[in-house]
Amino acid sequence: GEQGTAETKKPTKIDESKMAYGENISYPCPQWAPILGFGGCAFAVIFANMGGAFGTAKAAEGIMAMGIRSPELLIKNIIPIVMAGVLGIYGLIVAVILNGKMLKPEVVTGATAYSQYTGFAHLAAGLCCGLASLASGLAIGIAADAGTRAVGAQSAMAASWKKMGFTGDSGGQVKSSGDALFVGTVLIQVFAGNLGLYGLITALILSQMDYSCAEN
Repeated sequence: GEQGTAETKKPTKIDESKMAYGENISYPCPQWAPILGFGGCAFAVIFANMGGAFGTAKAAEGIMAMGIRSPELLIKNIIPIVMAGVLGIYGLIVAVILNGKMLKPEVVTGATAYSQYTGFAHLAAGLCCGLASLASGLAIGIAADAGTRAVGAQSAMAASWKKMGFTGDSGGQVKSSGDALFVGTVLIQVFAGNLGLYGLITALILSQMDYSCAEN
């Protein structure tokens, strides 16, 4: 009877210590938690660069097609290329910030100080920046392709009107020379580029949400 009582008391103490260890370290800071943080870094860079790549390629198609008939407008319509390239920088900024907040496991015990709370916050930050930049790149590329082609077509039409001897305001083609469409195209690029900026701001806010088991 005494041996049975002693045997039941010892496991009870061990279970309580394991439970305390699990509540303080294992549960909020599991070993798989850093995967979430590094995933946020990867998603921010990958999706942001995908948006920048698509926006650059799609805008380049329209610019090159426009440059055939109106080569003098080539440099003037290079704005969408710059705006699409900025999207990749957004992802890089977020990835660098998240990487700086990653915590290494303890050397002696091997316990993970990086919590899953921080991991999910960093994963959300990376996805916000990456997917917002991807959507922005899609909008920039498609709008730039259509806009630059329209600007080039209007400029070529205005030049043809002048060659034919029409000097008056023939439907607005001679005086405008594509400026009206160019201003509209730039405004579209600005609002499309703001989508990636919104994701960047949200990611910066989420990156400040952290909880470390080493401090608590």
